[in-house]
Amino acid sequence: MMTKKKTEGEDKKAQHLAETTDVSPKQAKDLMREHGKDSPKVEKEAKNFKAEG
Repeated sequence: MMTKKKTEGEDKKAQHLAETTDVSPKQAKDLMREHGKDSPKVEKEAKNFKAEG
């Protein structure tokens, strides 16, 4: 079970990823789920995702 604090932290990371890579917050959350929350790969994937989309 996720705590509210953990969810808020993930939301902030997703929001930051969305702002810095120009993907939507939902896309950012999906990418974080797929590639890991703190992985440099997730930012790279987000940039690639936007470039392809």
